[in-house]
Amino acid sequence: MNKNICIANKNINSKSSVFIIAELSANHLQNFDNAVKLIKEAKKSGADAVKLQTYTPDTITLNCDNKYFQIKQGTIWDGTILYKLYEKAYTPWEWQPKLKNIAEAEGLICFSSPFDKSAVDFLEKMNVPAYKIASFEITDIPFIEYVASKGKPVIMSTGIAKLGDIQEAMDACRRVGNNDIILLKCTSEYPSPLEDINLNTIPNMCDTFDVITGISDHTLGQTVSLGAVALGAKVVEKHFTLKRADGGPDAAFSMEPEEFSYMVKGIRDMEKALGNVSYELTEKQIKSREHSRSLFVVKDMKAGEVFTEENVKSIRPGFGLKTKYIDDVLGKKARYDIDRGTPMEWSLIDYYCS
Repeated sequence: MNKNICIANKNINSKSSVFIIAELSANHLQNFDNAVKLIKEAKKSGADAVKLQTYTPDTITLNCDNKYFQIKQGTIWDGTILYKLYEKAYTPWEWQPKLKNIAEAEGLICFSSPFDKSAVDFLEKMNVPAYKIASFEITDIPFIEYVASKGKPVIMSTGIAKLGDIQEAMDACRRVGNNDIILLKCTSEYPSPLEDINLNTIPNMCDTFDVITGISDHTLGQTVSLGAVALGAKVVEKHFTLKRADGGPDAAFSMEPEEFSYMVKGIRDMEKALGNVSYELTEKQIKSREHSRSLFVVKDMKAGEVFTEENVKSIRPGFGLKTKYIDDVLGKKARYDIDRGTPMEWSLIDYYCS
């Protein structure tokens, strides 16, 4: 696995902290000031990056209302046509260089999802540090080749992809010499029901495709993102909004700033808890071992008296002989008078009289 992919100043690898992306999407409501507020709130909320989407209605679909272009797949957008949805959702291209500068001034990484070659060319002029392939573009192999040919890291969501689709997309990147690929487990349902998430796919995806993996999470709340991190996700992407009540095409499955902050804290706490593979004990654990079980004399004994199950027992604390030596003690005789509550030691046994 490529264990070190660099996106701007962020190294993404098996030992680095999780790369947390706030997806701005359509949540600016086509208001530039809102887009700026989203970026600043994402920074306050602990995001590492903000992500834009680079398309226009005309670069992504046709202005056509026949049955093929009507949204009727049981989504939150049913009842309209693709063109009208994207008219409401797209981010004006003239904003994007300005938003990137604002994000970088805030200390955030800024990149985008292009949806056609013209968008890639535009983003190349902006010198974005990475590209995101949206779930619905993962089957567009010539497009993926074009994106990958720019030599930037490619993050791909797999929300509509079968196993073979993922392999074809991987092959497309590698054909043009790009091995800096990150796959995001994704469920293209908005919002996504928990029973359809299948988080256990994340470590399997890592092993199958030999890549860094993460999650693009469209569920409500932080549970799935934290679970993904526990299973090895190194990238977490969540849609971000100022207020769900403001509406917008993606509001229903987006996180507000306070929620995003809680998620970030949860992820950072999870990272601390995951730690490394270790069977060593901390100093506090070593001290706690004093409260483990060991052999103690539990009744007053006279010299020459035989150790039995009545006067030697396994109890807490752990200052006596290990309990595994009980059979070596029983039947032996006491070398001295022994007070009740004395830790059992080899020196208490009279070997000459036993």
